[in-house]
Amino acid sequence: MSGGDATTRPADSDSGYVTQAVAAVTGPTGEAGTGPPRRNGQLPVTVAGVVVTELTSARATAGYAVLGLLAAGVAALADAYTVITLARILALGLLAVSVAVVTGWAGLPSLGQVAPFAVGAYTTALLARSGVTVGVVQLTAACIAGGLFAAVTGLAVVRTRGTAFLMVTLAVGELTAAVASRWTSLTGGTDGLAGIPAVRPVWTMPALTDDRHVYWYVLAVTALVVAVTVVLAAYTAAGAIAGVGGALLVGVQRYISPADVGFEVAALVLLAVIIGGASSIGGAFVGAALIVATRDWLAGPWPGHAPLLVGTMLIATVYLLPSGLAGLIDRLHQWIARLGVRS
Repeated sequence: MSGGDATTRPADSDSGYVTQAVAAVTGPTGEAGTGPPRRNGQLPVTVAGVVVTELTSARATAGYAVLGLLAAGVAALADAYTVITLARILALGLLAVSVAVVTGWAGLPSLGQVAPFAVGAYTTALLARSGVTVGVVQLTAACIAGGLFAAVTGLAVVRTRGTAFLMVTLAVGELTAAVASRWTSLTGGTDGLAGIPAVRPVWTMPALTDDRHVYWYVLAVTALVVAVTVVLAAYTAAGAIAGVGGALLVGVQRYISPADVGFEVAALVLLAVIIGGASSIGGAFVGAALIVATRDWLAGPWPGHAPLLVGTMLIATVYLLPSGLAGLIDRLHQWIARLGVRS
């Protein structure tokens, strides 16, 4: 897929998304969360000070395996536009997972994960334009670049808490987008980098020029990253995850610009995590899918109304599903278990 084929998004103002994101992560006093969120009334388990997710259960693993198989089969039936949109959802889903690591597991709501996402994306684009098109090399470089960026900025970021943390991460994301817009000789400025060569998964494979092949490549990498994520949870690890997500977005679009790594994207992925469930990897992907589907598909017949539709979905989630869709699934499991005990 060439840069010229990139999907045109509705021209909505990002201010609505930003307002929704800030309002959703702050409490009645306007102060954002300062610690790991409780789940079913209990704090998450930590090992050596690192929050460990409960997604390593056998039930969760089986569920992800089934979803992975279903996702792999979708490409055989869907049209090219749907396949590319799903691949983009997976890339943005990894960005949402990195937000979930910081927001859901560490209790630090972040608007700055789009920064290592941008670093990974531009690292991949520059490597590809210089002739390095092997996916393994690109992903490794994007992971290292995103992780190093998060480690360096994290020295200052992790010293803050609450709303201060939210604002500092927002500043990091905005400064990164500003640099991408102005460093024309390296990033192409606001015009972006187009004509990026297609990726080759490994050295012996041909370039992936078919949309379905690109989708399966993105799906395979996403599955691998998710498998690693269930045993990692730290700010630097979240940066590495975001970097891989940026690399995959470049592989899908073969184009990257500051618009792909700006304020709107940061707000949207934070909303996706809130909707899906702040401590759920699967919820991050579901939330990202709902956000992208609402913005790119449902808002099509009503141009300019995407923020309204996303805001309505967010309000419904906050009032009806305070723990997100993942919390709803937990409550359903508890309800089924109680029915089994009574019978």
